[in-house]
Amino acid sequence: MRFFSRKLIKPEDLNAHGTLFGGSVLSWIDEESAIYVTCQLNKGNIVTKFMSEINFVSSAGLGDIIEIGMETVKFGKTSITVRCEVRNKFSKDSIIKIDEIVFVHVDENGKPLPHGITEPQND
Repeated sequence: MRFFSRKLIKPEDLNAHGTLFGGSVLSWIDEESAIYVTCQLNKGNIVTKFMSEINFVSSAGLGDIIEIGMETVKFGKTSITVRCEVRNKFSKDSIIKIDEIVFVHVDENGKPLPHGITEPQND
């Protein structure tokens, strides 16, 4: 797994308990995985189709730096599946793991469109 982006946990990223708000980190994951998939397919027009169980392993606090990692799991005819891990940059402790995030390549009408890719392009 390669880790591509980092985020500094700021006050606006915290929940009522003073730890990283799950909604914030899930938004970052969706954005980062969409960028990763666009680079893998070397084309846009993708939509998030599915996320498997989201395993909140630990949390992060104010001032922590986290990093988001992606790895290609498989290619379908119109889809690509990736795995994600969010971890603390310095301790390497896992914060969130998602085994499958599926994206589908679509045409201008939102219908699935074969992407023609069978192996990672820009790992």
